[in-house]
Amino acid sequence: MKGERGNITADTEGAVYTNIRETLIIARKNAYTAINFAMVEAYWKIGKEIMEAQDNNPRAEYGAGLLKYLAERLTKEFGKGFDESSLRRMRQFYQLFPIRATLWHELSWSHYRLLMKIDNAERREFYLKECAESNWSVRQLERQINSFFYERLLATRKEGRESVKNEIRKTEPKTGPDYILKDPYILEFLDMKEKKDYHENELEQALIDNLQSFLLEMGKGLSFVARQKRVTIEGDHYYIDLVFYNYILKCFVVIDLKAGKLTYQDIGQIDFYVRYFEDNMKLPGDNPTIGIVLCSEKNDTMVKYSVLAENDRLFASKYMLYLPTEDELKKELERERELIEKSMEKSGEADQGA
Repeated sequence: MKGERGNITADTEGAVYTNIRETLIIARKNAYTAINFAMVEAYWKIGKEIMEAQDNNPRAEYGAGLLKYLAERLTKEFGKGFDESSLRRMRQFYQLFPIRATLWHELSWSHYRLLMKIDNAERREFYLKECAESNWSVRQLERQINSFFYERLLATRKEGRESVKNEIRKTEPKTGPDYILKDPYILEFLDMKEKKDYHENELEQALIDNLQSFLLEMGKGLSFVARQKRVTIEGDHYYIDLVFYNYILKCFVVIDLKAGKLTYQDIGQIDFYVRYFEDNMKLPGDNPTIGIVLCSEKNDTMVKYSVLAENDRLFASKYMLYLPTEDELKKELERERELIEKSMEKSGEADQGA
Protein backbone atom coordinates (compact mmCIF):
# COMPACT_ATOMS: atom_id res chain seq x y z
CA MET A 1 0.00 0.00 0.00
CA LYS A 2 1.37 3.35 -0.96
CA GLY A 3 2.11 5.73 1.89
CA GLU A 4 0.55 9.17 2.08
CA ARG A 5 1.62 12.42 3.71
CA GLY A 6 -1.47 14.57 3.97
CA ASN A 7 -3.01 14.65 0.50
CA ILE A 8 0.30 13.95 -1.27
CA THR A 9 0.91 10.39 -2.39
CA ALA A 10 4.31 8.74 -2.79
CA ASP A 11 3.78 8.77 -6.55
CA THR A 12 3.21 12.53 -6.48
CA GLU A 13 6.33 13.04 -4.40
CA GLY A 14 8.30 10.96 -6.87
CA ALA A 15 7.01 13.02 -9.80
CA VAL A 16 7.89 16.28 -8.02
CA TYR A 17 11.38 14.97 -7.28
CA THR A 18 11.87 13.94 -10.92
CA ASN A 19 10.84 17.40 -12.14
CA ILE A 20 13.13 19.17 -9.67
CA ARG A 21 16.01 16.83 -10.53
CA GLU A 22 15.55 17.56 -14.25
CA THR A 23 15.46 21.31 -13.53
CA LEU A 24 18.74 21.12 -11.61
CA ILE A 25 20.45 19.00 -14.30
CA ILE A 26 19.42 21.47 -17.03
CA ALA A 27 20.46 24.45 -14.88
CA ARG A 28 23.89 22.96 -14.19
CA LYS A 29 24.36 22.11 -17.84
CA ASN A 30 23.38 25.65 -18.86
CA ALA A 31 25.69 27.10 -16.22
CA TYR A 32 28.56 24.94 -17.46
CA THR A 33 27.88 26.02 -21.05
CA ALA A 34 27.66 29.67 -19.99
CA ILE A 35 30.97 29.49 -18.11
CA ASN A 36 32.67 27.81 -21.07
CA PHE A 37 31.38 30.43 -23.48
CA ALA A 38 32.36 33.23 -21.11
CA MET A 39 35.95 31.99 -21.36
CA VAL A 40 35.66 31.72 -25.17
CA GLU A 41 34.49 35.35 -25.29
CA ALA A 42 37.29 36.39 -22.94
CA TYR A 43 39.94 34.76 -25.15
CA TRP A 44 38.36 36.39 -28.22
CA LYS A 45 38.57 39.80 -26.52
CA ILE A 46 42.19 39.19 -25.54
CA GLY A 47 43.00 38.28 -29.13
CA LYS A 48 41.24 41.42 -30.34
CA GLU A 49 43.16 43.61 -27.86
CA ILE A 50 46.49 42.14 -28.99
CA MET A 51 45.68 42.50 -32.70
CA GLU A 52 44.57 46.12 -32.32
CA ALA A 53 47.66 46.92 -30.23
CA GLN A 54 49.76 45.53 -33.08
CA ASP A 55 47.82 47.55 -35.65
CA ASN A 56 46.43 44.28 -37.10
CA ASN A 57 49.92 43.19 -38.06
CA PRO A 58 50.92 40.19 -35.91
CA ARG A 59 54.33 40.04 -37.63
CA ALA A 60 55.31 43.50 -36.52
CA GLU A 61 58.55 43.66 -34.54
CA TYR A 62 56.68 45.18 -31.64
CA GLY A 63 54.45 42.08 -31.45
CA ALA A 64 57.03 39.71 -29.97
CA GLY A 65 57.91 42.14 -27.20
CA LEU A 66 54.26 42.77 -26.40
CA LEU A 67 53.47 39.06 -26.12
CA LYS A 68 56.45 38.48 -23.83
CA TYR A 69 55.42 41.39 -21.61
CA LEU A 70 51.80 40.26 -21.41
CA ALA A 71 52.72 36.63 -20.78
CA GLU A 72 54.94 37.50 -17.84
CA ARG A 73 52.42 39.78 -16.15
CA LEU A 74 49.31 37.68 -16.82
CA THR A 75 50.99 34.45 -15.69
CA LYS A 76 52.16 36.12 -12.51
CA GLU A 77 48.66 37.32 -11.68
CA PHE A 78 46.39 34.61 -13.15
CA GLY A 79 48.59 31.50 -13.32
CA LYS A 80 48.88 28.99 -16.18
CA GLY A 81 47.29 29.44 -19.59
CA PHE A 82 48.75 32.80 -20.56
CA ASP A 83 52.20 32.00 -21.90
CA GLU A 84 53.28 33.42 -25.26
CA SER A 85 52.02 30.43 -27.28
CA SER A 86 48.59 30.67 -25.61
CA LEU A 87 48.39 34.39 -26.37
CA ARG A 88 49.35 33.74 -29.99
CA ARG A 89 46.53 31.20 -30.14
CA MET A 90 44.05 33.80 -28.83
CA ARG A 91 45.28 36.25 -31.44
CA GLN A 92 44.79 33.61 -34.13
CA PHE A 93 41.30 32.93 -32.74
CA TYR A 94 40.33 36.55 -33.31
CA GLN A 95 41.88 36.50 -36.79
CA LEU A 96 39.89 33.43 -37.84
CA PHE A 97 36.64 34.52 -36.16
CA PRO A 98 36.70 38.34 -36.27
CA ILE A 99 32.92 38.72 -35.88
CA ARG A 100 31.98 38.08 -32.27
CA ALA A 101 28.32 37.38 -33.10
CA THR A 102 29.30 34.35 -35.18
CA LEU A 103 30.76 32.48 -32.19
CA TRP A 104 28.72 29.43 -31.18
CA HIS A 105 27.63 29.25 -27.52
CA GLU A 106 27.61 25.44 -27.73
CA LEU A 107 31.38 25.20 -28.31
CA SER A 108 34.12 25.36 -25.71
CA TRP A 109 37.63 26.74 -26.04
CA SER A 110 38.87 23.16 -26.54
CA HIS A 111 36.54 22.84 -29.55
CA TYR A 112 37.85 26.08 -31.04
CA ARG A 113 41.47 25.04 -30.48
CA LEU A 114 40.85 21.98 -32.67
CA LEU A 115 39.01 24.01 -35.29
CA MET A 116 41.85 26.52 -35.52
CA LYS A 117 44.16 23.75 -36.70
CA ILE A 118 42.11 23.43 -39.89
CA ASP A 119 43.67 25.62 -42.58
CA ASN A 120 40.93 25.39 -45.20
CA ALA A 121 38.16 27.93 -44.43
CA GLU A 122 35.33 25.90 -46.03
CA ARG A 123 36.38 22.76 -44.19
CA ARG A 124 36.64 24.66 -40.91
CA GLU A 125 33.22 26.26 -41.40
CA PHE A 126 31.68 22.86 -42.09
CA TYR A 127 33.08 21.29 -38.91
CA LEU A 128 32.13 24.36 -36.89
CA LYS A 129 28.48 24.17 -37.93
CA GLU A 130 28.21 20.38 -37.70
CA CYS A 131 29.88 20.33 -34.28
CA ALA A 132 27.52 22.92 -32.83
CA GLU A 133 24.34 21.48 -34.36
CA SER A 134 25.19 17.86 -33.50
CA ASN A 135 26.50 18.68 -30.03
CA TRP A 136 29.79 16.85 -30.62
CA SER A 137 32.13 16.48 -27.69
CA VAL A 138 35.75 17.53 -28.16
CA ARG A 139 36.72 13.89 -28.63
CA GLN A 140 33.98 13.38 -31.21
CA LEU A 141 35.05 16.48 -33.14
CA GLU A 142 38.65 15.27 -33.16
CA ARG A 143 37.55 11.85 -34.40
CA GLN A 144 35.47 13.36 -37.23
CA ILE A 145 38.39 15.53 -38.35
CA ASN A 146 40.88 12.65 -38.18
CA SER A 147 38.55 10.35 -40.12
CA PHE A 148 38.15 12.94 -42.92
CA PHE A 149 34.40 13.24 -42.35
CA TYR A 150 34.11 16.33 -44.57
CA GLU A 151 36.10 14.85 -47.46
CA ARG A 152 34.13 11.61 -47.44
CA LEU A 153 30.82 13.44 -47.36
CA LEU A 154 31.97 15.72 -50.15
CA ALA A 155 32.95 12.77 -52.36
CA THR A 156 29.39 11.40 -52.37
CA ARG A 157 27.81 14.66 -53.54
CA LYS A 158 26.96 14.48 -57.22
CA GLU A 159 26.63 18.25 -57.30
CA GLY A 160 30.21 18.69 -56.10
CA ARG A 161 31.99 21.06 -53.75
CA GLU A 162 29.76 24.06 -54.41
CA SER A 163 26.76 22.05 -53.19
CA VAL A 164 28.39 21.33 -49.84
CA LYS A 165 29.54 24.94 -49.46
CA ASN A 166 25.99 26.16 -50.06
CA GLU A 167 24.51 23.61 -47.66
CA ILE A 168 26.80 24.84 -44.88
CA ARG A 169 25.00 28.16 -45.03
CA LYS A 170 21.49 26.70 -45.20
CA THR A 171 19.30 26.55 -42.13
CA GLU A 172 16.51 24.35 -43.47
CA PRO A 173 16.80 20.55 -42.99
CA LYS A 174 18.38 18.45 -45.74
CA THR A 175 16.10 15.99 -47.47
CA GLY A 176 18.25 13.79 -49.71
CA PRO A 177 20.26 10.59 -49.12
CA ASP A 178 23.51 12.52 -49.64
CA TYR A 179 22.90 13.97 -46.20
CA ILE A 180 24.04 10.74 -44.53
CA LEU A 181 25.96 8.92 -47.26
CA LYS A 182 29.72 8.56 -47.16
CA ASP A 183 32.14 6.27 -48.94
CA PRO A 184 34.07 4.84 -47.27
CA TYR A 185 32.62 4.61 -43.78
CA ILE A 186 35.37 4.52 -41.14
CA LEU A 187 34.72 1.97 -38.37
CA GLU A 188 38.01 2.13 -36.47
CA PHE A 189 36.09 2.35 -33.19
CA LEU A 190 35.19 -1.36 -33.53
CA ASP A 191 38.83 -2.24 -32.85
CA MET A 192 38.67 -5.11 -35.38
CA LYS A 193 41.61 -4.10 -37.58
CA GLU A 194 43.79 -7.06 -36.62
CA LYS A 195 40.98 -9.57 -37.01
CA LYS A 196 41.44 -10.97 -40.51
CA ASP A 197 38.64 -13.52 -40.51
CA TYR A 198 35.35 -12.33 -39.10
CA HIS A 199 31.73 -13.09 -39.89
CA GLU A 200 28.94 -10.66 -40.64
CA ASN A 201 27.22 -11.45 -37.33
CA GLU A 202 30.42 -10.46 -35.49
CA LEU A 203 30.52 -7.16 -37.38
CA GLU A 204 26.85 -6.58 -36.58
CA GLN A 205 27.38 -7.28 -32.88
CA ALA A 206 30.39 -4.96 -32.78
CA LEU A 207 28.30 -2.17 -34.33
CA ILE A 208 25.53 -2.71 -31.78
CA ASP A 209 28.09 -2.69 -28.95
CA ASN A 210 29.40 0.63 -30.28
CA LEU A 211 26.06 2.04 -31.38
CA GLN A 212 26.74 5.61 -30.28
CA SER A 213 29.96 5.76 -32.29
CA PHE A 214 28.24 4.17 -35.29
CA LEU A 215 25.42 6.72 -35.17
CA LEU A 216 28.02 9.49 -35.08
CA GLU A 217 29.68 8.03 -38.17
CA MET A 218 26.34 7.67 -39.96
CA GLY A 219 25.36 11.31 -39.43
CA LYS A 220 22.63 13.37 -37.76
CA GLY A 221 19.03 12.39 -37.13
CA LEU A 222 19.33 8.59 -36.92
CA SER A 223 17.56 6.51 -34.31
CA PHE A 224 17.97 2.77 -33.93
CA VAL A 225 14.92 0.66 -34.82
CA ALA A 226 15.93 -3.00 -35.03
CA ARG A 227 18.59 -5.60 -35.73
CA GLN A 228 17.82 -8.79 -37.61
CA LYS A 229 14.42 -7.38 -38.57
CA ARG A 230 12.37 -10.33 -39.80
CA VAL A 231 10.61 -10.09 -43.13
CA THR A 232 8.20 -12.92 -43.97
CA ILE A 233 7.09 -13.56 -47.53
CA GLU A 234 4.73 -16.50 -48.15
CA GLY A 235 6.14 -18.42 -45.20
CA ASP A 236 9.81 -17.71 -45.96
CA HIS A 237 11.75 -15.63 -43.44
CA TYR A 238 14.43 -13.07 -44.29
CA TYR A 239 16.40 -10.93 -41.84
CA ILE A 240 17.60 -7.35 -42.33
CA ASP A 241 20.82 -6.73 -40.40
CA LEU A 242 20.13 -3.19 -39.17
CA VAL A 243 17.20 -0.79 -39.45
CA PHE A 244 17.26 2.91 -38.53
CA TYR A 245 14.88 5.81 -38.90
CA ASN A 246 16.13 9.29 -39.77
CA TYR A 247 13.79 11.88 -38.24
CA ILE A 248 15.37 14.70 -40.27
CA LEU A 249 15.06 12.95 -43.64
CA LYS A 250 11.80 11.33 -42.45
CA CYS A 251 12.61 7.91 -43.83
CA PHE A 252 13.74 4.42 -42.87
CA VAL A 253 17.36 3.44 -43.51
CA VAL A 254 17.97 -0.30 -43.93
CA ILE A 255 21.52 -1.66 -43.87
CA ASP A 256 22.80 -5.02 -45.08
CA LEU A 257 26.28 -5.94 -43.82
CA LYS A 258 28.75 -7.89 -45.96
CA ALA A 259 32.12 -9.05 -44.68
CA GLY A 260 33.37 -9.65 -48.22
CA LYS A 261 33.15 -8.29 -51.75
CA LEU A 262 29.91 -6.86 -53.11
CA THR A 263 27.96 -9.35 -55.24
CA TYR A 264 24.95 -9.16 -57.52
CA GLN A 265 22.97 -11.17 -54.95
CA ASP A 266 23.71 -8.51 -52.32
CA ILE A 267 22.32 -5.81 -54.58
CA GLY A 268 19.16 -7.80 -55.26
CA GLN A 269 18.71 -8.41 -51.55
CA ILE A 270 18.91 -4.74 -50.53
CA ASP A 271 16.53 -3.86 -53.37
CA PHE A 272 14.08 -6.46 -52.03
CA TYR A 273 14.33 -5.08 -48.47
CA VAL A 274 13.69 -1.51 -49.61
CA ARG A 275 10.69 -2.53 -51.70
CA TYR A 276 9.26 -4.41 -48.74
CA PHE A 277 9.62 -1.40 -46.45
CA GLU A 278 8.02 0.84 -49.05
CA ASP A 279 4.94 -1.39 -49.21
CA ASN A 280 4.65 -2.52 -45.59
CA MET A 281 6.52 -0.25 -43.16
CA LYS A 282 6.55 3.29 -44.55
CA LEU A 283 3.98 5.59 -42.97
CA PRO A 284 2.01 8.35 -44.72
CA GLY A 285 4.27 11.39 -44.96
CA ASP A 286 7.50 9.34 -44.89
CA ASN A 287 10.03 9.82 -47.65
CA PRO A 288 11.26 6.81 -49.68
CA THR A 289 13.34 4.24 -47.79
CA ILE A 290 17.13 4.33 -48.18
CA GLY A 291 18.99 1.04 -48.59
CA ILE A 292 22.73 0.65 -48.02
CA VAL A 293 24.92 -2.39 -48.56
CA LEU A 294 27.93 -1.94 -46.30
CA CYS A 295 30.73 -4.12 -47.63
CA SER A 296 34.46 -4.56 -47.04
CA GLU A 297 35.20 -4.46 -50.77
CA LYS A 298 33.17 -2.57 -53.32
CA ASN A 299 32.86 -3.84 -56.88
CA ASP A 300 32.62 -0.71 -59.04
CA THR A 301 31.77 -2.63 -62.21
CA MET A 302 28.96 -4.42 -60.38
CA VAL A 303 27.61 -1.06 -59.23
CA LYS A 304 27.80 0.39 -62.74
CA TYR A 305 25.81 -2.43 -64.36
CA SER A 306 23.20 -2.97 -61.66
CA VAL A 307 20.10 -1.31 -60.27
CA LEU A 308 22.40 0.76 -58.02
CA ALA A 309 23.28 2.94 -61.01
CA GLU A 310 19.64 3.84 -61.63
CA ASN A 311 17.99 3.90 -58.18
CA ASP A 312 18.80 7.03 -56.18
CA ARG A 313 17.73 5.37 -52.91
CA LEU A 314 19.97 2.28 -53.15
CA PHE A 315 23.68 2.47 -52.37
CA ALA A 316 26.76 0.36 -51.82
CA SER A 317 29.48 1.76 -49.56
CA LYS A 318 32.80 0.38 -48.48
CA TYR A 319 33.76 0.29 -44.82
CA MET A 320 37.28 0.47 -43.41
CA LEU A 321 38.22 -0.91 -39.99
CA TYR A 322 41.07 1.57 -39.50
CA LEU A 323 41.76 5.26 -39.93
CA PRO A 324 43.26 5.66 -43.41
CA THR A 325 46.20 7.85 -44.26
CA GLU A 326 45.49 10.94 -46.35
CA ASP A 327 46.94 9.23 -49.44
CA GLU A 328 44.80 6.13 -48.91
CA LEU A 329 41.71 8.24 -48.53
CA LYS A 330 42.50 10.28 -51.65
CA LYS A 331 42.65 7.09 -53.71
CA GLU A 332 39.30 5.94 -52.32
CA LEU A 333 37.67 9.31 -52.95
CA GLU A 334 39.07 9.58 -56.48
CA ARG A 335 37.66 6.15 -57.27
CA GLU A 336 34.27 7.12 -55.88
CA ARG A 337 34.27 10.46 -57.72
CA GLU A 338 35.03 8.74 -61.05
CA LEU A 339 32.15 6.33 -60.46
CA ILE A 340 29.74 9.19 -59.71
CA GLU A 341 30.87 11.14 -62.80
CA LYS A 342 30.37 8.08 -65.02
CA SER A 343 26.92 7.58 -63.53
CA MET A 344 26.04 11.22 -64.25
CA GLU A 345 27.32 10.90 -67.84
CA LYS A 346 25.19 7.80 -68.34
CA SER A 347 22.16 9.58 -66.89
CA GLY A 348 22.76 12.57 -69.18
CA GLU A 349 22.97 10.33 -72.26
CA ALA A 350 19.71 8.65 -71.26
CA ASP A 351 17.99 12.03 -70.90
CA GLN A 352 19.20 13.13 -74.34
CA GLY A 353 18.01 9.89 -75.86
CA ALA A 354 14.59 10.41 -74.37
